[in-house]
Amino acid sequence: MSIRIASSNLNQTPLDWDRNLKNIKKSIELAKKNKVEILCLPELSITGYGCQDLFYHQWFIKKSYEILDEIIEYTKTITLIIGNPVIHKEKLYNGCCIIKDKKILGFFIKSNLPNDGIHYEKRWFDSWEWGKIDQTKYKSKKYPIGNIQIEHNKDITLGFEICRDMWDEERPANFIKTKKNLIIFNPLASHYAFKKFDFRKKLVLESSKKYNCSYLSINLLGNESGKVIFEGDTILASKGKLLSINNRFSFDKISYSHYDIDFSNQLKEITYESPIIYEEFLDAFSLGLSDYLLKSKVKGFALSLSGGLDSSSIAILIYEMVKRILERKGTEIFNKEIGLKINFTDKIDLNVKKVIKKILFTAYQETQNSSKETKKSAKILSEFIGSNHYEWSIDSEVKSITGKISNETTKTYSWEKDDITLQNVQARVRSPFIWFIANANNLLLLSTSNRSESSVGYSTMDGDSSGSISPIAGVDKVFIKKLLIYLKENYNYTCLDNVLNLKPSAELKPSNKKQFDEDDLMPYNILSKIERKFVKDRKSPKEIFHILKRKELTDDKTLKKHIKDFFQLLGRNQWKRERTAPSFHFDDYSLDSSSWFRFPILSNNFEEEIKNL
Repeated sequence: MSIRIASSNLNQTPLDWDRNLKNIKKSIELAKKNKVEILCLPELSITGYGCQDLFYHQWFIKKSYEILDEIIEYTKTITLIIGNPVIHKEKLYNGCCIIKDKKILGFFIKSNLPNDGIHYEKRWFDSWEWGKIDQTKYKSKKYPIGNIQIEHNKDITLGFEICRDMWDEERPANFIKTKKNLIIFNPLASHYAFKKFDFRKKLVLESSKKYNCSYLSINLLGNESGKVIFEGDTILASKGKLLSINNRFSFDKISYSHYDIDFSNQLKEITYESPIIYEEFLDAFSLGLSDYLLKSKVKGFALSLSGGLDSSSIAILIYEMVKRILERKGTEIFNKEIGLKINFTDKIDLNVKKVIKKILFTAYQETQNSSKETKKSAKILSEFIGSNHYEWSIDSEVKSITGKISNETTKTYSWEKDDITLQNVQARVRSPFIWFIANANNLLLLSTSNRSESSVGYSTMDGDSSGSISPIAGVDKVFIKKLLIYLKENYNYTCLDNVLNLKPSAELKPSNKKQFDEDDLMPYNILSKIERKFVKDRKSPKEIFHILKRKELTDDKTLKKHIKDFFQLLGRNQWKRERTAPSFHFDDYSLDSSSWFRFPILSNNFEEEIKNL
């Protein structure tokens, strides 16, 4: 007894009904062509997962039902499992519709809704009671709804879960009752984060063993709505054995796979070794930023290239992104989808530079406080990747502003009394220049903020924080440096030598003052540890002190000072985090104020908590 099933990871976009429907129809066509009996598509396939408060709009839900009706007519000779919002008794649920040969068999509804981090489904959807089955009316007919199972034929039962359902002990699969061969389908929308795929793989394996079944999970693909990246993974396991994992991080609109399950024979188990974290990050970043570029309908990026770690990492990551797209998908995405009209050669490095020349504009904006080393670093890197690189001084503009203000206020500004003011004016003067480049060429301006700087507000608002998107704000400074070391050692990026030899500095003070980030703040490795313990592990300042004390990072007195500084800066700089450009989620937590770390703008800045450290 055997059956052919299929999955298709979809790269969907909220409100792009036509594109979403085309992806669904193409998936069905491929399944039919390959004589598939059952095709499963990801969670909320029709609408996209990240629709936010659009789920409150009745017209939006009505439109998704209209699309569903069109899809039903497309399912002749095949069984389709497709995710869509479901209305039942005036409540909205996250569900999927099971359709066989143009007839609805029922609606499965998600029970375990996430309510943490970036996932807050309980804002829009109601949870379904485990094991409950009801009847719902759809177009004058009644269908089973809830934690349903489907008897596919006399030999096979189909069970279902949706994403988070498989995370918890209490789950819909506990209520499946059958003596037949069991296949459980799990359409999901589980965003990329470090080590999260391995966790999902473990859950699928354990579920297949626990329920003595074949278990198939199917994820969304791509940067669907801006901040999250779906890696487009499909995992198949049977009775505790891993059978298949597809190619993740595809640049295609759909990633289709089919599988033959033979219930009478022992299926061949595969081994799978997850890539190291830096390789996964490179894939995730490349997919996330390229999708953002395509869906924004712009022509490329503008970047203020300072020669330091952050801006240099973004530049080299864009180079890697282009290289990976050309290697895996070819030239079509650039010539057809972006409209570059490049005459490509058979040399990959040359082709990458041709693309970079078209899509990336960089600028080194020096002042009298800039060093020869950072200028050299930016120059070497820009030449290596092939960006449109500019160099100019902003000293005259800085002098003009300070002079005018000084004349009007009859005040002389000095580094002894006006340190922050004189630093910030430089950062802010740089902003309109790079925005001009971005606007004139229809580009996205990339902010260079990282998570470490964001946590303590180490940036100039409307200066270096300016941007359309902040692509590395989801990772800390320590990770960024390790990533660049990895790229240099494993990809022979010698252009990073100068970058890695520089000590991080804003270069906003006169050179004789010897400004360095870690002197202004604290060592980045300590800052990152304090940040994680507070934001991710939810520890108090005192608890953090006792935890980090045991790690012998520094002496007790210095550690206490670092902790006090961190929390004072964290508390008073929430207003900056509220205004940070949108960023990608890469780690298992983030400082994004709209989707993860919600912190009061006004507070007492932890005065009570740090007083007796």
